[in-house]
Amino acid sequence: MRIGIVGTGLLGNAVGLNLLKRGHVVTAYNRTKSKTKELEENGAKIVDSPKKVSENSDVVFSIVKNADAVRKVAFGDECIACGKHDGLIVCDMSTINPIASKEIAQEFSSRGIPFCDTPVMGGPNVAITGDLLMMVGGEKATFEKCEKLFNDIANKVFYLGQNGTAHSVKIAMNLQIAMLALAIAEGITLARASKIKPETFLEILNSTYFKTGMSENKAYKMLKQDYSPTFTLSNLKKDLDTINEAAKAFGVNLPMATKANQIYQDAEEEFGSLDYTAILEYLSKSK
Repeated sequence: MRIGIVGTGLLGNAVGLNLLKRGHVVTAYNRTKSKTKELEENGAKIVDSPKKVSENSDVVFSIVKNADAVRKVAFGDECIACGKHDGLIVCDMSTINPIASKEIAQEFSSRGIPFCDTPVMGGPNVAITGDLLMMVGGEKATFEKCEKLFNDIANKVFYLGQNGTAHSVKIAMNLQIAMLALAIAEGITLARASKIKPETFLEILNSTYFKTGMSENKAYKMLKQDYSPTFTLSNLKKDLDTINEAAKAFGVNLPMATKANQIYQDAEEEFGSLDYTAILEYLSKSK
């Protein structure tokens, strides 16, 4: 298929490389053109606007920072919707407020363009091999048209129903990431303060029901102060903003999400460009 990618950061770049390996024709755009270099070297066509992406694609994925950025590339100058043609489908792989996702879907619908929200779980390291987990919201017929493509991107795909549902689950999942990272970081900090080797703490944790993929993998990188970003602390803080905005809109109280948001906000200035697990460094320096 002819696939378009608008936004070639860590995730967008990896998704594009995977699709190229699987024989798809990829057209890409990024505001900072240098971030499209690897895709171009591997055979992608690089263009200078979202409009040109959609003109050359059957399915376009936006993978950008937030809902405002999605709206800009979708409906602003030289936008994705500006390149409308018969058969065009647009999907959003960003992490955004589900209410905003519904509004964006409605705007695309008013322009006669089918739209799915397609957020994913997993970083660039699994995106490049097509082993993400994808959640999909949108019309069932649109999902079925794209299902084979979605299975090239992810090894598990969950169709959840109407637009917005996928982003609701996505932000609930990212709340787990924030809480688990804090729990592991505080556990390591407490173990160190108790003169216990943090490796011992992790060995015991990972021998119990309470182990997680994070405690079995990333936690050991944390001990080595390896914070090479697969998902930056700034991006997780941004997602906590979104989680709290959605909670307010839905009329629910998430006290731990509120507190986590403040902690990540305090850590962002010094550690924002590092992996989100650098929250351990923030806790280590806090007195």
